[in-house]
Amino acid sequence: MASLKTIIPIWTLFVFLLAFSEGREFLVGGKQNSWTSPTSSDSLILWAEINRFIVGDFLIFEYNPNTDSVLQVTMEEYESCNKSNPIKEYKDPKAKVELDRSGPFYFISKAEGSCEKGQKLIVVVLSNGHHLPKHSSPPPMPESAPVTPAPEPAPEAPAPAPAPNSSGALRVGFIGVVVGILVGLVEMWFF
Repeated sequence: MASLKTIIPIWTLFVFLLAFSEGREFLVGGKQNSWTSPTSSDSLILWAEINRFIVGDFLIFEYNPNTDSVLQVTMEEYESCNKSNPIKEYKDPKAKVELDRSGPFYFISKAEGSCEKGQKLIVVVLSNGHHLPKHSSPPPMPESAPVTPAPEPAPEAPAPAPAPNSSGALRVGFIGVVVGILVGLVEMWFF
């Protein structure tokens, strides 16, 4: 049988790694009722563009299940608002959708006429190993290139907001780290 001197360090490492492997939760649209009442036809798209999603993150869709549901669809179904053959339907009033792979995810509302009014979302998920580009100075322009004015800034999009219960994942992770440290200290003192 394995001794406590072997089991405790392995258990401590397991708890420590588990604490840092939790995905983030994003409330779709960044605030309450953003999914059911988008402020404009492109507000959900703008919200998704200013956030960075990685594999293991979660989207939280909040809506009234008596009048709506969320459909995960293909790109073609997204573009045409076709609800007839979804990949998956979410009916929970606080649907929690795991982003379990890299690439695009397409979502539309099942409520009649809502998708056509902008109640749809594209989320592009980065792989865990993907690193966002670091800010650096642009390459020098050739001397013969014409000078063009900078484009107009995009309209201001709503700021991203964590899901109402996103602190729960942080709390669990923190508790896992504390427990791991305490177990390690107990092992040092008593074994």
